[in-house]
Amino acid sequence: MKKLLPLVLLAISLQAAAQQDPIYSQYMLNPLVINPAYAGLSNNLNVMGSYRIQWIGVEGQPNTFNLNGSSSLLQDKAGIGFTFSHDQIGNTKNTEVNASFAYKLELGHDRTLSFGMQAGLVNYRIDNADLNIYDEGDEAFTNNERGTTLNLGAGVILKGSDLLIGVSVPRMLPTKFKAGDSEFELYNQHYYVFGAYVFYLNEQLKFKPTALVRAVKGASASTDIGANFIFNSIHSAGAFTRNFKTYGIMLQTLYREKFRFGYVFELPTNKSIGTKYSTHEISLGIRMSVLSFHENTITNF
Repeated sequence: MKKLLPLVLLAISLQAAAQQDPIYSQYMLNPLVINPAYAGLSNNLNVMGSYRIQWIGVEGQPNTFNLNGSSSLLQDKAGIGFTFSHDQIGNTKNTEVNASFAYKLELGHDRTLSFGMQAGLVNYRIDNADLNIYDEGDEAFTNNERGTTLNLGAGVILKGSDLLIGVSVPRMLPTKFKAGDSEFELYNQHYYVFGAYVFYLNEQLKFKPTALVRAVKGASASTDIGANFIFNSIHSAGAFTRNFKTYGIMLQTLYREKFRFGYVFELPTNKSIGTKYSTHEISLGIRMSVLSFHENTITNF
């Protein structure tokens, strides 16, 4: 790889401080990526994959692949799920696998409270061979680094036919990594609070505003605010902003009530990295009723 100044700066910054969690713009389409309490909450089987490439044109730009699935069990009283993610920024790569379990309480009035936990492993790698080092004898870039650590996470979600509210901490344990004689954190604890509400405008049209707040020690809170219109409970289109520094559009469609496709286009402003570095995120999913107590109906969440 050539012309690696942006890549080197990214790598140095990642090795000097704890990393940020991967960003997912389609968190309302698939809350399991940030909250284990969503496992089985749709009362059927859901499997989804997504790919996000951020800041196209910046060498060493972040890109994230995620594959996850969940199913309700025990007459819809519980749920299980899994998440697999691979996140890369420059020469730094994280691979994470988690298994999740959720228990649901029916509150009446079509409200469900779900408590979820997840556990898994995070593998961390720094491949300095990908860098074009100016000083090949620089000890900071001499050796590749890698390690594996345990992860635990927890979350709570309140779900109704017209609302969804969640709070979660996907990584609760300190994730420290030793590189030679030095030690640094892979991740700080991130706290997520998200919510959405559906307004029924008429028989064919719904309006769904959404919000997500992501907080982490040592950095300012990040806030996503979005507005979506849902047509015939099948197609949706909307727009959102992240901290009023990045703006995006979001499209989603459901085919034959089973297959889901989502697409996001983001454009940062000059308050962020600049308008010429766009971001794209796509997702493909399938929802099925595979057990006798699973539901076939299309829901807002």
